[in-house]
Amino acid sequence: MAENNSVQYEIHTPTNHQQLKRDEVLDFLFEHLDQYGDAREDIAKCMDYALSDAEGKGGSVIVAREAGKVVGALILNNTGMSGYIPENILVYVAVHGNQRGKGVGKKLVQLASETADGSIALHVEPDNPARHLYEKMGFTNKYLEYRLIR
Repeated sequence: MAENNSVQYEIHTPTNHQQLKRDEVLDFLFEHLDQYGDAREDIAKCMDYALSDAEGKGGSVIVAREAGKVVGALILNNTGMSGYIPENILVYVAVHGNQRGKGVGKKLVQLASETADGSIALHVEPDNPARHLYEKMGFTNKYLEYRLIR
């Protein structure tokens, strides 16, 4: 468990997630992703993927707590690829409104980048203020994303 002032950080991986309070973290992400979030069941699938030890899956769930309560959370998925697609994708990161601007989000992303093997991709909406944090941390925007939704 890493520590930053009164905030403690937990890193959960496929081989070390027995202490993760799954539903508490899912509820937090669902509530605090705001307009950038997804359905709770989709967030749950993402978390299950990150914590899976099946070949080609895995990743991490990083949780920030203050006084025992979740104040931030991040889910990073391995892609099972490399080179043409980054090895990891940062799928979700959320920080409680009363913790924004205090370095919690930055620390979550730093821990993810320090513990992940290979490159990390992420998608961010153009109007999301977290975009500036990612740019300051060295993330670049090389592509526009297009999707064919069926």
